[in-house]
Amino acid sequence: MNRPGPDSADQSANKDDDAVWLDLVARLEAMPEELPETADDAPGEPETPRTGSFSDFDPLGLSRTFSGPEASNPAAPGPRDYEVADDEEGFIPEEPPSLAGTEPLTMLAWLGAIGGPLGLLFTAMFWRSAPLPAVLGMVAAFLASVVYLIMRLPREKDDYDDGARV
Repeated sequence: MNRPGPDSADQSANKDDDAVWLDLVARLEAMPEELPETADDAPGEPETPRTGSFSDFDPLGLSRTFSGPEASNPAAPGPRDYEVADDEEGFIPEEPPSLAGTEPLTMLAWLGAIGGPLGLLFTAMFWRSAPLPAVLGMVAAFLASVVYLIMRLPREKDDYDDGARV
C-alpha cells in the first residue's frame, strides 16, 4: 500500500479526517437540550439541566439518583429472584435394572475390565515381587474383557435413537 509517511508533505487525508471529526462533534453538541421525559423518570424528581457536552453523556441513566420506590426498597426483585413453581408430579427416574438379572458373561467382563487395572495398581503398590504370570494374567483378563464388551456393542445404529434418554 502507498500511504503517505508522517514526514511527507501530503497530509490532506489526515486534514480531511480531522475536519469530518470536528464537524461531527459540533453537530452532536448542538443537539436540542430539552429531551423528552421518559417513563422511568420519577415525577417528583427535580429536573437537572442538560448540557450538550460529552462529559454529561449517560445513556443508561446510571449517574442520576433515585428518589422513587426503587431507592426506598433495597430488596427490589431482580432477575435472580424468580422462583419456579413446584411441579406436583416431578421427575421420577426409572429404576435401574437389577445386577442379578445381568448376563453372567457380561458381568464377568465388566469385573475384568475394572478389576484388571485395579489389580495391577494394588500389585504395584503392595506386592512388588509378584510373579510375571500373575501380572500377565491381569493384563490378559483386562484385554479379553474389553474386547468382549466392544464386541457386544450394537453393530448398526438405530435411526430413531440418538443416545439420549428422557
